[in-house]
Amino acid sequence: MKYEGWPVYEEKQIRIIAAAADILSRLFGYLTPHIVPGANTAELDAMAEEFIRREGAEPAFKGYQPPFEDRPYPYTLCVSIDEEVVHGLPSASRHLVSGQIVTIDCGVRLEGFHADMAYTFPVGQISPQAAKLLQVTQESLWRGIRQVRAGAFMGDIGHAIFDYVRSYNFAVSDQLTGHGVGEAMHMPPDVPNIGKRGKGVRLPENLVIAIEPMVHVGSRRICRGADGWSVRTKDKSLAAHFEHTVVVRRSGAQVLTSFEPIQKALAHV
Repeated sequence: MKYEGWPVYEEKQIRIIAAAADILSRLFGYLTPHIVPGANTAELDAMAEEFIRREGAEPAFKGYQPPFEDRPYPYTLCVSIDEEVVHGLPSASRHLVSGQIVTIDCGVRLEGFHADMAYTFPVGQISPQAAKLLQVTQESLWRGIRQVRAGAFMGDIGHAIFDYVRSYNFAVSDQLTGHGVGEAMHMPPDVPNIGKRGKGVRLPENLVIAIEPMVHVGSRRICRGADGWSVRTKDKSLAAHFEHTVVVRRSGAQVLTSFEPIQKALAHV
C-alpha cells in the first residue's frame, strides 16, 4: 500500500515534531495552576500564545482554517466546557466555575511541523460522575495507544477505545476522529475511536498520528453550538477529551506529548 500524503517521516523530521510536542506539554503544565474557578478563558488563551511564542514556536490553531469551515480559527486554544466536546471558544465573558470540567486543546507549529494535545481538567470540586468520565476517557486513550505498532491495524485502536468506554456505559462519537499530524495540523489518515479488531489499514513505521478519544456521559449524538464553532453533545451531557501525538514504531507507540507537566503542576496546586 502507498501512503501518499500521510505523515510518515524521517528521524530528523520526527525530532522537530518531538520538540514541538515538548513545548506543547510544558505549556499545559504552565497553564494548569491557572485552570481554577474564576479563571477567564480569554486570559488563558493569551497566556498560551505568549508562552508558545516565547519558546520560538507558533500557535498552530490560530489562523488555521479547517476544511469544513469557511473562516480561520481566531484563537490559540480551544476551551470546551461541560457539554462542549471540541472547538469551544475562549471569551472574555467566560469564566470557569467550580464543578465544571474544561478541555484545553492546543497545537504548536515549529519549523513547519506540528504537534497536537488535549486534556480535560476538573474545575474545583466536580461530581463523582464527572470524575469517572475523566478517568475512563484518559484510560481509553492509553488503551488505544497500547495498540499502536508498525503493522497493526487501525481498527485495533478504535476497538480498544470503544470497548473500554462502552464497559462504563459511556458513549463515543462516531463523527469525530483523531488524525495524522506533521507538516499540517490535520492530515490523513483518520484515526477513529470506534473500530473492529484486525480491520482497517495497517500502520506504517514512522507514521505520526494524534489519538484523541472524545467520550460522552449520554448519547453519542453531537451538534454545532450557536457560536458556529463549538461541537456539543446533543443531549447536553458532559463530554471529555484527551489527546496525544504519537509515532508508530516497530516496538509500539512513541508518545511525543506528555501529561507529566500537568501532573507535576497539579501536585503543587
